[in-house]
Amino acid sequence: MAMTEKEFETVVQQLQDQVFSDAKQAYGAKGFDRWRNPRYSGPLADADASGGLKGGCGDTINIFLKFKDNRVEKASYTTDGCGSSALCGSFTAELAHDRSPEELLELEAEDVLNLIGTFPDEERHCATLAIKALQEAVNDYMIGIVSNRKKVG
Repeated sequence: MAMTEKEFETVVQQLQDQVFSDAKQAYGAKGFDRWRNPRYSGPLADADASGGLKGGCGDTINIFLKFKDNRVEKASYTTDGCGSSALCGSFTAELAHDRSPEELLELEAEDVLNLIGTFPDEERHCATLAIKALQEAVNDYMIGIVSNRKKVG
């Protein structure tokens, strides 16, 4: 016998409640909020630099940077990966704001994970992938300056 529309809606709501509960447990309140309300997502049309990498898991993260006075004015990310990759890309872009290239190169995966707060151990490689993509973007920026294809800031 087929489900009624009301029974179907009840099942869907139960599934959604379970997914949300699992995500809250995995990512904590701060990570869950960002998962539900992504920030810094999408390419920057006016980016001064970008960098991206594909991880061993198959996910790709790209980081885009716009500089002003040799400090990051805007940062964003894209990913074709899982929710953990999206969270790490988002929080990496957040960490990049108002930093110099030298300060960006000092950031580590642990900085991303500390900002998120709670994160599954088996997904920690996503933070490393996001930081490495950021380092690639910084490298792109510095190469542009050295080759005179971009002005500083």
